[in-house]
Amino acid sequence: SHHAEQEWYLSACFVSGNAVLTGLKMCIEERYRAVCSAARTRSVLSLGIACFRQLPGKPEHTYLCQVYNLTLLCTEEYVVEPQSVQFLVQHGFDFNKQYSQGIPYHKGNDKGNETQSQSVRTFFLELIRARKPLVLHNGLIDLVFLYQCFYAHLPDNLGTFTADLSEMFPAGIYDTKYASEFETRFVASYLEYAFKKCKRENCKLRDSGSQHLTIEFCNYPENMSHYIDYRHCSLEETSSPHEPTSRVENYLYLAYGWCPNGVKCPQSHNIDLIIDEDDKVLEKRKKQASSDPSTRPRWEEDLGTASARHPDSPQTEAACAAGKQKEAQELPSQGGIHRAGFDAFMTGYIMAYVWMLKKRKSTDGSTEPWCPDCHNKLYLSGKSVPLQIVKSSFSKSSKAHSRKMKLAWDST
Repeated sequence: SHHAEQEWYLSACFVSGNAVLTGLKMCIEERYRAVCSAARTRSVLSLGIACFRQLPGKPEHTYLCQVYNLTLLCTEEYVVEPQSVQFLVQHGFDFNKQYSQGIPYHKGNDKGNETQSQSVRTFFLELIRARKPLVLHNGLIDLVFLYQCFYAHLPDNLGTFTADLSEMFPAGIYDTKYASEFETRFVASYLEYAFKKCKRENCKLRDSGSQHLTIEFCNYPENMSHYIDYRHCSLEETSSPHEPTSRVENYLYLAYGWCPNGVKCPQSHNIDLIIDEDDKVLEKRKKQASSDPSTRPRWEEDLGTASARHPDSPQTEAACAAGKQKEAQELPSQGGIHRAGFDAFMTGYIMAYVWMLKKRKSTDGSTEPWCPDCHNKLYLSGKSVPLQIVKSSFSKSSKAHSRKMKLAWDST
């Protein structure tokens, strides 16, 4: 219910999100302006929200997680790309349910005749009112779509957009793709790889008796079973009997988590096997480094980014956007694992794990801001520096944003 979602917003330590879109293709190449164009012509099919509440009286990094998966229906015309529809159907998205039961919404600025109490726009406004850290994966694209679809017309200027965001989310915006790429220095940073890598490393900490991340979920009454969707997220995948036992490396899949052949690809797309391979390479390089100290800086540098292992991987914004869309679509189709809500959970899990690691290594006793090394930094493909979410002295907030902020706080 609306009140339950509001209560979870207010009591959460942080909120993670994910949006399933109708396709981006080459639009992201021109960065912000092109993403704005995409947001005005495409739609959000489903919205995932995961709220992580820290549990008192339990070990420090123990969270109770509540996940929402909202199926949405844009009431205006929008572009649908056939390839995107095909991928989504293959991975369990129910378009019949979307068009018959999807929550309606419109883009741009508020309309005077809409019912504020139960709209998706009010749901998004509650997130802003909660003033909690917002966690996304490859967040620039999601933020542009969230703004245009549920908040107001996008400003033409990027500086104005970041100024608006800094006021909308004063507790900070966090990007797990940036964290995976520049903080944990994973070999690859696409969502499922980063999630399974964090989960695997966390299990090692648990088994060794070290401080580790613990996630608990709510117990739901039987009469709610129709509304509850369960997803498998154990440490190891169960290999399909039809899955090949050996694989030829597909550099696009290894680097970005998607393959142009999709479910028809004869090679294995098992993320656990990929991580196994990466761990073997890491262990081999560690042994080489221990026997020859002069090689140590080299292998540490090589493990820094995915592109170091995949030198031919494209680094364009278009490839990044396609990777964001298709890495989610490449999740196993059995049981329809691809859901915006599950993606939001994976995003939040990664950030909680990174925050735990940062706190273990930190000697600073301060708690503000939350996870400072990742605070207000959005990943930009092909760039060694992130996009900073700040309000500069040269940028003013947009008029549409100012009206929305007034509405947010006048109606509390």
